[in-house]
Amino acid sequence: MSEPKDIVKADDQSTWELAWQKGVTPWDAGEAQPSLKEVVESSGLDLPRSGRALIPGCGSGYDPIYLSLALGLDCLGLEIADTAIKRATDLINKAKETNPNLKASISNQDFFTFEPSENERFDLIYDHTFFCAIPPSWRKDWGKQMAKLVKPGGYLITIVYPLRPHTETGPPYWIIPEHYEELLSPNFEKVLDKVPAVSSPSHEGKEKILVWKRS
Repeated sequence: MSEPKDIVKADDQSTWELAWQKGVTPWDAGEAQPSLKEVVESSGLDLPRSGRALIPGCGSGYDPIYLSLALGLDCLGLEIADTAIKRATDLINKAKETNPNLKASISNQDFFTFEPSENERFDLIYDHTFFCAIPPSWRKDWGKQMAKLVKPGGYLITIVYPLRPHTETGPPYWIIPEHYEELLSPNFEKVLDKVPAVSSPSHEGKEKILVWKRS
């Protein structure tokens, strides 16, 4: 059975589309993760209830829909795979039929070259399986871009997944909570650090919640 690392090449981002075409998408759980719902619904954090949210590598679009409905945010998902973009667009359009106040959209853009204007920065960003999908050599740029895109006082929700023994190959690439600490601590304060109370079956024992507030 193929895995993402068998298809996706770090030097050829078009191979993400190939993974979607072949259905090699183990990150696609069919809904927003319980760990995200825990942060939003029971963490006690004063998350924004208006403004804009960004979800890089949003896949099929479950998270933009969930965050818009749960927090009332105008959610933008970034994605580079055409198959995923179509799925997400279709899912959002269907959700809008029963939730006319839903504010969610998908843009075919690279997170690392995405440059909104100063007054278009985000109140919240959510990273679930985006960080583990990028080559480790890109992580410093990930940290710089997060600091650039999150408004002062805004939040960055990171789900550290998959926690597993060290490996040199990917995606998903090896990650531990300390990797986030090193990149984010200069510009963010960590405001939540916990193992989720409930995880989806594929995530049990393999994830941790870290939430950051932009200084």
